[in-house]
Amino acid sequence: MTSSTAFTKADLRALAGPRSFERGLGYQDAVEGLEVSAGRFTATVYGSDAYEVVLEVKGRQGLSGECDCPYGLDGNFCKHCVAVGLVVLERWGDLPRLRAASEARAESLESWLQSRSREDLQALVRELLDGDRDLRRRLELRAATASADPARMRERIADLLATGHFSRYGYIEYADVQAYADQAGEAVAAISALTENGQAAQAAMLAREAIRLLGRAYDDMDDSDGAVGGVADDLGEAHLQACLAAQPDPMETADWLVQHLLGDQSHLPEIELDDYREILGETGLARVRQLAQSAWQRNPSGWSEKHLMEHLIKAEGDLDALIAMRAADLAPSGWTHLLIAQELDAAGRANEALQWAERGHRDTAGQPHVDDRLLDYLTSRYASAGHLAEATAVRRERFRASRSLDAYRKLREAARAEGVWDGDRAAALQLLHADRRSGGGWYGNGGPVLIDALIDDGDLDAAWEAAPGCAGTRQWLTLADRIRESRPADALGVYLRAIEPLKQITGDSNYQEIARLLLNARACHRVLGTEPDFADYVVALRADQKRKRNLLKILDQHGL
Repeated sequence: MTSSTAFTKADLRALAGPRSFERGLGYQDAVEGLEVSAGRFTATVYGSDAYEVVLEVKGRQGLSGECDCPYGLDGNFCKHCVAVGLVVLERWGDLPRLRAASEARAESLESWLQSRSREDLQALVRELLDGDRDLRRRLELRAATASADPARMRERIADLLATGHFSRYGYIEYADVQAYADQAGEAVAAISALTENGQAAQAAMLAREAIRLLGRAYDDMDDSDGAVGGVADDLGEAHLQACLAAQPDPMETADWLVQHLLGDQSHLPEIELDDYREILGETGLARVRQLAQSAWQRNPSGWSEKHLMEHLIKAEGDLDALIAMRAADLAPSGWTHLLIAQELDAAGRANEALQWAERGHRDTAGQPHVDDRLLDYLTSRYASAGHLAEATAVRRERFRASRSLDAYRKLREAARAEGVWDGDRAAALQLLHADRRSGGGWYGNGGPVLIDALIDDGDLDAAWEAAPGCAGTRQWLTLADRIRESRPADALGVYLRAIEPLKQITGDSNYQEIARLLLNARACHRVLGTEPDFADYVVALRADQKRKRNLLKILDQHGL
């Protein structure tokens, strides 16, 4: 292991956090197709779906990982990244051979491509285009960009943002949204390329058209993970950069900005007028002020109109006016208090910021829904000032009002920093035990928060003792993953029980879950030394499920 590519289990745990690290332990057998290059490792991890993972080690930057699972797409180092990292460490001695094999395949492909004539390569590309509509669209867009033909560019942008190829009955389901976002991202890249190639004015106009089309499509999709929202943010940045380069007419730009900010999809993208101050100049800002005040007078209670006025005041730099406007309509969740505190902080008025955060905490006392970001801000300020007891008191109060796993974790962090966690833990668990006994109270990952909290603490014996009769399936499986090495017989029982109801359900995602559970069950049998029993179980399962050809195919892929 060289210094430029070394990482350890401790590195994986630090990047993922204890929960994701422990869950990743249960996915090692689900890692397939490991490929190696200089400081880079790629593999597929089979869970509820097949996920592609890339790990990289870059000098002082250390280890990083990407995964296309929902949690990974949010920028997190997920359990799938952990699993691949653990497999890399386990197979470190074999990595030179794997790297040599990967490089040999790449060299073979490159050599073959270089040996082809131009006509052969064109024929190959045409063959690929005939079978891949998305690739055709992307190359058509590149051709239009190269030709600088506005009409063709507009047509290709519209094609890339059209939803028909992905929608079912006029709606893009969750499973198809990422593919749509990837295609929409091609449109954003093409618009940015126009700016870089000296065609910023055209890029600005196309960006506005793309924003309109994306906003129109957005209501008819399940973008729970924010993939399309991220594309919208990139599109907004592309529009801003195009305007900065082209310096379009300030009056016309002001009209478009106001129209967008008053529209139904003003968050796609989120536009800050302050970013356009240089482009608007005094003339443009005056036009925005005129339009904003007129809109607010027509509808003083409108959210969009109020939001536009806040944008304007912020762009003009009048912080006290902005605070006064927000203070006149404080949200009961404390969100507005937080915004005011953040604005004051950014202006170097830290004491006033803290006072607003403390006011927000007082004003939200007893409210069922409090913006956790306000409490995060307040406890961070207390902790940085050394007021640890005050930070713990905030977390203690919140946990009593909302006994979630997140609230438990934050109480633990604050109480540990103060050195009082033992007492607070006992009190918190007493409340969670009472919730469990009452059959009501707070629920987390399919069962009582008590189970999640005990697992998160690493108190696995207590979690196992409390689980019967109340734990949810996900909690049982998480617990099984954590105790698999130390209590394989108990873990095995959990996995086999979880498989039974899945036999009655069809669908590839369900079949992948059966395969994952079987892999974990096999690991238990290996520890127990009862692998022949596992082989008999799989034979019986395959016979029972023989009509499900896709299930058998997936089991084959996993060596089951």
